[in-house]
Amino acid sequence: MTLRVTNTLSGDLETFEPRDPDAVSLYYCGLTTSDPAHLGHARGWVHVDVMHRWLAFLGYDVRHVENFTDVNEKIVARVGKDGDSEADVARRYIQSVIEDMRSLNLKRAEVYPRVSEHVPEIIGMVETLIETDYAYEANGSVYFDVTTFEEYGKLSNQQLDDIEAQGEPDEQSEKRNPADFALWKADGVDPAAIEEHQYEGTIPADEACETAQTWSSPWGEGRPGWHIECSAMSTTHLDDPIDIHVGGQDLVFPHHENEIAQSEAATGQQFAKYWLHVRLLETSGEKMSSSLGNFFTVNAAVEEYGVDVVRTFLLSTAYHNSAVYSSETIDEAIERWETLQRGYERAVGACDDVEAYATVESVPLREAVDTARSEFETAMNDDFNTREAIATLTELIGAINVHVQEASEYDYQGLREAIETLEELGGGVLGLGFGVSDGGDVSLAEDLVELVLDVREAERAADNYERADELRDELETLGVEVQDTDDGPSYRVE
Repeated sequence: MTLRVTNTLSGDLETFEPRDPDAVSLYYCGLTTSDPAHLGHARGWVHVDVMHRWLAFLGYDVRHVENFTDVNEKIVARVGKDGDSEADVARRYIQSVIEDMRSLNLKRAEVYPRVSEHVPEIIGMVETLIETDYAYEANGSVYFDVTTFEEYGKLSNQQLDDIEAQGEPDEQSEKRNPADFALWKADGVDPAAIEEHQYEGTIPADEACETAQTWSSPWGEGRPGWHIECSAMSTTHLDDPIDIHVGGQDLVFPHHENEIAQSEAATGQQFAKYWLHVRLLETSGEKMSSSLGNFFTVNAAVEEYGVDVVRTFLLSTAYHNSAVYSSETIDEAIERWETLQRGYERAVGACDDVEAYATVESVPLREAVDTARSEFETAMNDDFNTREAIATLTELIGAINVHVQEASEYDYQGLREAIETLEELGGGVLGLGFGVSDGGDVSLAEDLVELVLDVREAERAADNYERADELRDELETLGVEVQDTDDGPSYRVE
């Protein structure tokens, strides 16, 4: 079965045909780094991670890009509490996000571009839009004229006459049309724009705004508009058109609608072929949101339940369906993961048992393995249906349990194939930790690496460079690549 995806642009389930038959470009609208990441964010991350994994499983070379928005009024609102400037606050939360991503066993994107490092590209795109009469300058700000883009509204399925005013109220007098949106904002940040986002411990709004980042431009000092950021970053790191553009359901309008308009106006080409939107994670009948305060952070969830339970919970609902966080749904995920893990361990134990024979053949077990592989592929090719994919693995666990409980002699080959199926599909595609210790053991391993690096630094300080090099080489033998920087050593696990 060929992969099919639900394309928000058409509203249909379409056969997936990338621009390059051997490679796929995948862009995900990342997090505004102003708050701790919560399970609503993790829902998007984990589903995009599995999309990446499945596309790679199908044989594509996946070019996955995900941005960090580090220039935003909400970040400025945290100054004084979480850092001394907008840039400080952003760096703190970017580091937190990276740690959360690693704790969730996410595959690394090719790059994680930041708005602050792509201002030249943003300015260049805005200049192009002005030169081609899609945008206009007003009092040092620049706006996109939505009436110049004939297909405006095609993603969100809206008519221009029905679209309400966009942007801050004080911008309306500068615009030609109420629905026009800002590409470049003159000056810095208005204290009134951050007051509603501040909380106890932050400094006064006017002082916080003095720390906001601004850049020189042909229209004067200012900051990028929100929507232009993703257009500039994605087109910088991925070719046109992007094969798959993913984001949260709440970004369809205005963010993604505006991305399409400005990108296609600037390049004259289709911006993205397939638009996939991850539905909301709800709790107590509301969207899980930092602004509502009804969130459960990624860090707290992983600490309490472990990464495999969290991933099982998030993948137990397909990305295109809304999900609910509650004690009941978490309990279901705990039970589901424990069933999978116990079955896997039972298969490993039986396969390594003296009663596992080369000449024993269990037809039901081997048929269950073949069925699981076939049905897993069908589920994943049906718009990345992770719920059904997990169900196929659960059925395989049932066949393993029956074989181990009822057989006096085990089918070694059948059990080995079942183990490999769980590791390849459940581990390699769904990112679950079959055969891998969870939670605390990972943290302990990280602590041990840090300890060895501390010893290595002590050896270097004592001019024992030969021993320091030996420690580095020993770590690399274990799959830990050490990099020496001006700020001290860093490492990554290969």
